[in-house]
Amino acid sequence: MTEVQSFAEELAARSTPAVGVWNRLEGRPRTIGFDRALRAEVRDPLWMLTRQWQLGEFRGTDAGTPVTVTYAVSPSRPTRFQPPAGPPQDLTDNRPLETVAERRLPPLAFGTPATEKIGFDQRLAIGRQWFKLMAAQPLLLGNILGFKDAYIKRYPIALPDPDSPDDVSKLAHPEVWSMMQTIAGRRMDGYSFYLFLKGGGNAEEGTGLLGALQSGLLRKLGKRLVRWYESLVDRPTAATPAKPTDATFDPGRLEHRFSVAAGVAGGGEKKLSAAEYHGGTLDWHAFSVDPLAPIGGTKPPEPTLTRTVFPAPVRYSGMPLPRWWAQEDGKTNFAAIRPDSTDLARLIFLEFALVFSNDWYQVPCDLPVGTLAKIQGLFVTDVFGIKQWITPAGTGSDEDWRRWSMFTLDTVGSDNVRADTDLLLPPSVPKVAEGPALEEVLFIRDEAANLVWGIEQTVTTPLGEPRRGSEAAAEVVAFRQRLHDAAAVAADEDPPRAPISYVAMNTVPEHWIPFIPVHEPGDNREIRLQRAAMPSVVDRKSVRPWTTLLRKGLDERLPGEKPQYFVNEEEVPQAGTRLSVAYNRTRWRDGRVVVWLSVRRGVGRGQGSSGLAFDQLIDTPLPPTP
Repeated sequence: MTEVQSFAEELAARSTPAVGVWNRLEGRPRTIGFDRALRAEVRDPLWMLTRQWQLGEFRGTDAGTPVTVTYAVSPSRPTRFQPPAGPPQDLTDNRPLETVAERRLPPLAFGTPATEKIGFDQRLAIGRQWFKLMAAQPLLLGNILGFKDAYIKRYPIALPDPDSPDDVSKLAHPEVWSMMQTIAGRRMDGYSFYLFLKGGGNAEEGTGLLGALQSGLLRKLGKRLVRWYESLVDRPTAATPAKPTDATFDPGRLEHRFSVAAGVAGGGEKKLSAAEYHGGTLDWHAFSVDPLAPIGGTKPPEPTLTRTVFPAPVRYSGMPLPRWWAQEDGKTNFAAIRPDSTDLARLIFLEFALVFSNDWYQVPCDLPVGTLAKIQGLFVTDVFGIKQWITPAGTGSDEDWRRWSMFTLDTVGSDNVRADTDLLLPPSVPKVAEGPALEEVLFIRDEAANLVWGIEQTVTTPLGEPRRGSEAAAEVVAFRQRLHDAAAVAADEDPPRAPISYVAMNTVPEHWIPFIPVHEPGDNREIRLQRAAMPSVVDRKSVRPWTTLLRKGLDERLPGEKPQYFVNEEEVPQAGTRLSVAYNRTRWRDGRVVVWLSVRRGVGRGQGSSGLAFDQLIDTPLPPTP
């Protein structure tokens, strides 16, 4: 064999074969029984006794294990409800509390008059339902002779007027314009008919002699139409459909505010106020005890519930076991938790989980939903037959350092009061299905311009459908620009042109609504945000917001009144704030479907920049060549 000079040459020449050999190591037990090994025998029993003494297993106490618990609970139901700017009213048990607290009127389609509160989808649905009600009556002569056209002529859907500023949005969007051409003169405006009936009008008016002869039947059908429409969506109760009396959304605070009251034992009431409810899930932590301004919820509580139950030790994953030879569940690794020295909440949790966990018991207590429960007494009987009276641990004042509380209600207007140990289970629902956003506004801070912008992310079209705010604004601007250019050509205007132009201020998209900081009245330090207006890029007129969230003061103002709208400065943090309007649907305890329109508040996306600039010189665009 030829001698190879190096390993690399030998490997390349493949002259020496390589053979790998592996050996498998296997255990060979010397017996077939493992009973003795599982007994964990020790040679020195004294060592085991010493370890048990060291772990405290021989330490005896006079505390016996609880066997039974007897408690008495006095529940009372909230019976009164009060919005922030309305009188108190009775709170019934036929709908969730979220519905009563959040419901609002349908959104105003952008670019439409204030009297048109809903889109054309609902207007057509009401008119179609009216014709269906008449068609279901075989004795109605109008079905044979046909006075359907009389209702269409009396409550028409007219084509948009190009000369009206309110109809620009209907003309600017192709989908809306196509729908208007389809339904104008062919369908009935059912919402106008509903407002007429709701205002005390008679259904047969405008149908001539044939309708007057059957006025009784038509009036009965008109009442059925009103009940049908009002049962579709739960809306605020009002003297008129345009003036709700129990709206709880505070546009200055961007949150809901309301109060409920329940009777207490011995007479009187307990008022609970939700001052910062953002919408969504309504639970006990949204309420605080309000000792001021009672609202009349003095209905006596329900009979006291007395129950005897068996307490059960608290169990959780990874809980330390009390015996020496027991092995804990490895799903939770408490050793992997690395709390800081100032992380008191995490340190308290670890101490409970590792030291005092076997001293806690839980007692089942079934309470009806929608009640304010007060525990009248709690007796514990241990294995020695000793009965002990247990008092709440959190009954001390706020200044007491030994006070411990959980699921307790705080008190409005005072920091050093005794804790309220009542348990509130509001009449809410665990799950609510939320529809697509019909309106969405994003509040952001623009530090470069020293402004806060309300960006209308989503608006509602006249058809009642959501549309991206940037797209809707671009279409309206393009339509107005075409009208402006056509008017300039018709007037044969040819303004003088220079090579450069001075621009005092550039423009921002028309769905960006500015809010400027102003002082509180009579205060030189407190700041609030006031809605302002930017000039349009086409005709330099003030741009008005399209969403109902930002139109506060524009639709309901009186003649000569200045439309002002203020937002508290602290409501728009550095992270921003997001408001959305959408329909919600859920089922109540009786299986009935409840639908309502609500506003929800969420976290924004941080700061932003509008690109607003002042005092610019720009090149003048050249006129188009003929």
